[in-house]
Amino acid sequence: MASRVGILLASVLVLSCLAGTSYGVLFSSLKQTLVVTTTHVAANGTLLKAGEDKISVTWGLNQSLPAGTDSAYKTVKVKLCYAPVSQVDRGWRKTVDNLVKDKTCQKKIVARPYNASTETFEWTIERDVPTGKYFVRTYAFDAEGVEVAYGQNTGAKKDSNLFEVQSITGRHVTLDIVSVCFSAFSVLSLAGFFIAEKTRAKSSKRNVGN
Repeated sequence: MASRVGILLASVLVLSCLAGTSYGVLFSSLKQTLVVTTTHVAANGTLLKAGEDKISVTWGLNQSLPAGTDSAYKTVKVKLCYAPVSQVDRGWRKTVDNLVKDKTCQKKIVARPYNASTETFEWTIERDVPTGKYFVRTYAFDAEGVEVAYGQNTGAKKDSNLFEVQSITGRHVTLDIVSVCFSAFSVLSLAGFFIAEKTRAKSSKRNVGN
């Protein structure tokens, strides 16, 4: 009987640990201790183009905080995040307080060991980034890989310092040229086939007449 109770208690403990791990950290429980800024210049116009343009991200500890605030910080991850205007009617981008379920920041820009000094990273917007408005958020993780703090280049409402990205449309000048060339080749091949068949038919009639 005692052994069964022990096994039951052990099972409950394991399940509790697993449940706690899968539950994740609440974003609302994190302290905003990191200062994050971004700079970006679109090569043409005001839209940043995926696969072409770059953004520069700078992050570091808020120097007004007490010494030792970042003592548990071991790594940082910088992420590209959807602004609310680009989350409307898109459940797959939904903001959830539970970070395990949150879909706000899906694209990783860079991950690095934490450095007490201010750091900067220049990132070329990847080709698979969809059209939308974005901001940047940086998470600090402890030795267990758990989020313990964050910073972002926008306010609490996530409506300032946003930037807009234009995705790749799927069409390219080179592909269009190749497509036209293949189409022209197909037409010429078909015309050549009909001419050859017509010539052969005439030749066959002449041979029959002879």
